[in-house]
Amino acid sequence: MTQHRRSRVIRTGVFAAVAAGALILAGCSGTGGGGSSSAGGKEEFSLAYGVVNSATTTSFKALAEAYMHENPNVTITLNEIPNDSYAQTLTTQLNAGNASDVFQTGPGSGQGSSILTLQKAGLIAPVPAGTNVIPAGSESQFQVDGKTYGVALGLTYVGGILNDTTANTAGVTYPTDWDTLISDCKSIAGGGKSLYALAGAMAPNTGLTALILSATRVYADNPNWNQDRTDGKTTFAGSQGWKDTLQAIVDMNKAGCFQKGVEGAGFDAITNGLLQGTALAAFVPSGAAADLNRQAPDQKFSIQTVPPAPGGKDFGIVGADYAISLNKAAKNADAANKFLDWAASDAGQKVFADAAGSVPIGSDLSKTIYAPVADIINNGDYVPLPLTGWPNPGVYDALGSGVQGLLTGQKSVDDVLKAMDTAWG
Repeated sequence: MTQHRRSRVIRTGVFAAVAAGALILAGCSGTGGGGSSSAGGKEEFSLAYGVVNSATTTSFKALAEAYMHENPNVTITLNEIPNDSYAQTLTTQLNAGNASDVFQTGPGSGQGSSILTLQKAGLIAPVPAGTNVIPAGSESQFQVDGKTYGVALGLTYVGGILNDTTANTAGVTYPTDWDTLISDCKSIAGGGKSLYALAGAMAPNTGLTALILSATRVYADNPNWNQDRTDGKTTFAGSQGWKDTLQAIVDMNKAGCFQKGVEGAGFDAITNGLLQGTALAAFVPSGAAADLNRQAPDQKFSIQTVPPAPGGKDFGIVGADYAISLNKAAKNADAANKFLDWAASDAGQKVFADAAGSVPIGSDLSKTIYAPVADIINNGDYVPLPLTGWPNPGVYDALGSGVQGLLTGQKSVDDVLKAMDTAWG
C-alpha cells in the first residue's frame, strides 16, 4: 500500500532541516515585527522562522539573503525564534499585532503554526503564488475554498541520519531489522556510546520520533489511518499499531538505544552527540544530514530508514512539511508577496534546496546521501508527515509530552494513547 506514489515533486524537491516538527540544526532567537516600505524604490518586510542552534545558517536565511542579493532595493528583517517555542511565540505575536510580515508555517492543521489552524483563526492571508508547488494530493493542506495560504518549500524524508564516519570507526553496520537494532543498542551502550541521540526534553523531537516509528507500524498497513480516525472507525487507544509504536520507544530506552540522561536532553544533545561521535544516529529530517556535512566536512552523514517493525516492511515519511505564509495584518504586504512569488519560482526553490538538502524524487539517488532510502522514495512507499492530517495541535502535543513521560516512567503507553484520543476530540 502506498500513498503519493510518484507524486509531482516541488520543482527541486527541497526542505528545511528544522525539526516539524521536527526539527533541527539552525539559528537562535530574534525580535518581532518589521519596518515599512520606504520611498525611492526601497522595500522592506520581515521574515520569521524557527531555529534550534545559532551555529549554522538556516535555509530560510539563505532564501532571504539570495532574494536581497537579486533585489538590492529590498531589506528583509530576519526574526529568528527558538524552535521549541516557535508556534506559541508566533501565535502570541500574531494576536498582539507585532508578528513578522512573512513567517514559517507547515501544511495541514496538526501544529499551532499550521496553515489550516492559522487560516481558521483568521491570522493569515491568501497568497498569489504557491499553487504550482503544492505536491499532488496535498492541496487540502495548503488551500481553503480554492485559495492558497502558503508557499510550500519542498519535500523531505523524515526518518534518521547516521554518522557513517563514527559507525565505521566503531565497526558498526547500521541495523536493517528490529531485533538487530535492539541488540546493537545494548552492545553500543556497553561501549559508552549510544545508537541514537534524542532530545528527550524537547516534545517536538520526542513526538517526531514516535511518528517515524509509526510509519512501519501504522501507516504501512493503512496509509489512510488518519481518515479512519476522523471517521470514527478507529482510535489511538484501540490501534495495535500505535500501541506497538510507543512500546518500541519503551523497549529502545530499556536497551540503551538513547544516550544517558535522555529525559533531560535538549536539541544540543543531538548536534553534539553526532558531531562528537558519542552517538551514531538521530531521528531528524533529511536536511539535517546536509547541514551536518557542511559543519563537519571531515565526517560523512547519510539518510537512513528506521528498521521496520518485526514482520513489517520498509516504509517512510516524505512530505512538504515547510511553507511560508503571509500575515493577514502585514504592514508590507506588497513587498512580501513579491518575495513569496519568487520563493515559488525555480530560482527560489533551488536556493532553498541547496541550503537545506533535498529529496530529488525521480532522479538517480544511488550516489547521494539518500541512497539508503532510495527504494522507499522511488517506489512511493511513504505517507506525508502524519500530524499534518490531525485536527489540532493538541494531538501532537499529547504525543510529544507523552513520549517524555514514557522516558521518565511517569506515563504508560495506554496513558499516552488515551490523552491523544482526548485531544483529538
